[in-house]
Amino acid sequence: MLDKILRETAKKNPDKIAIYFADQKIPYAQLDQEVDNLASALLKSGLEFQGRVGIILGNGPNFIRSYFAVLRAGGVAVLLNPASKGEEFKYYFEDSGIKHIITSVDTLPVITGILDQVPPIKQIIVAGGSNEGQYASLEDILSTNAPPVEIKISENDVATCLYTSGTTGKPKGALLTHKNFTFSVAGCVSRMEMVESDHCLCVIPLYHIFSLYVNAFSPIAVGASVTILEHFNPAVVLREIESKKITVFCAVPGMYIAMLQMLANQESDISSLRLCISGGAPLPREVYDAYLEKYNIVLIEGSGPTEAPTFIGGPKYHKLGSVGCPIEGVSIKIVDSNDREVPMGELGEVCIKGPNVMLGYQNQPEATAEVIIDGWFHTGDIGRIDEDGFVYLVDRKKDMILVGGLNVYPREVEECLYKHPDVYEAAVVGIPDKERGQIPKAFIVLKPGAKAEAKDFILFCRKYLSNYKCPREVAFVDSLPKTATGKIDKTQLK
Repeated sequence: MLDKILRETAKKNPDKIAIYFADQKIPYAQLDQEVDNLASALLKSGLEFQGRVGIILGNGPNFIRSYFAVLRAGGVAVLLNPASKGEEFKYYFEDSGIKHIITSVDTLPVITGILDQVPPIKQIIVAGGSNEGQYASLEDILSTNAPPVEIKISENDVATCLYTSGTTGKPKGALLTHKNFTFSVAGCVSRMEMVESDHCLCVIPLYHIFSLYVNAFSPIAVGASVTILEHFNPAVVLREIESKKITVFCAVPGMYIAMLQMLANQESDISSLRLCISGGAPLPREVYDAYLEKYNIVLIEGSGPTEAPTFIGGPKYHKLGSVGCPIEGVSIKIVDSNDREVPMGELGEVCIKGPNVMLGYQNQPEATAEVIIDGWFHTGDIGRIDEDGFVYLVDRKKDMILVGGLNVYPREVEECLYKHPDVYEAAVVGIPDKERGQIPKAFIVLKPGAKAEAKDFILFCRKYLSNYKCPREVAFVDSLPKTATGKIDKTQLK
């Protein structure tokens, strides 16, 4: 199933470089053999069919090797943020039923610190240096020469467990099948018009669904190359784009903003870029305009929940302000609070139906039933659809601010603030108010050297927005809290 995309590409293009990482250049044939080596080791250690394997690694070739090895061995890859705390790992291990772990020597101490508090772990494989021989070495395993691993896998078998951000309680493990992935990968490749000659640059963590599709599955499916960076650094990103002639790049808006600031102070040739996708958060219009006017680069927005990856940008599927239209084979409808479909152009909750919708949440049938109704996944996103089928997201349902009974969408206020020349980054949340129920509060990061007072931004917003939508409070901060994938973390602001 999904792991076959690597096997097939390795047969067609064995010597083509699949991954560039630091000073490493890994051809497809080598990558495929290393995946067999690791899959074989997992099976020898007792990995059962559909057994859960925790992949707790940062960006790099080891993540790709581990992911495809787990799938090839018939297991389920549970992708976890290596920066998680001990208590978080404890919850993930217990909830998912992880029995095998692949991690790095840096994260190992946190994991070993909770091993006596979780169900027994059969095997821990460690990458990146000495672990005093207590656990298996990933480097040693990769250097073996195992025969090809062939396990019969069906399209309805689970491939991956991806935990949601947990903004409404404990994180939920979305179970995605091989069918979910193979369907969506085909749609992504087609929509992005990705070909063998493309070269992707990966900066978003690979344990995030957005990065998995654009930076792993899609390039491997067509035999393209990907350069992987361990962390985002705007100077390094610009250098890699220029030196490697990167053609496809995806990032979150904050990264594009940081790169724009860097470009203002240095010359970089980014003309090789043919497709730039922005996801994870709304893209400010001012950022879009700056890339278009200065570099003739169109930033294309894409979106889609972990539970049902749906929208992906492409040269022929783009409208300003829209996250695009769904990939072929996926249906969209907009519903009101009573789950009734609303007329075209009206706001409501975005619902998705198709082969991309997850199997359900791990161990949570009630939560699954709440969001999947008659096959329709209810995203929690408020949006509208136009006559051409393009979807425009307004905000998250849970982020909407109710001011005296009137709906205020933070994105609209944030877009207004970004028009102000002194604003570098902005986020708006609702805070309690005795008189109105809630009022908007803006958190603003000023551009270097900018000097402004709170009232300046309140008055600025009143030029463009109704009074009830305008911030009543403004806080200046040095930076906005971010999730591991670079999204603004509004739960901390609230």
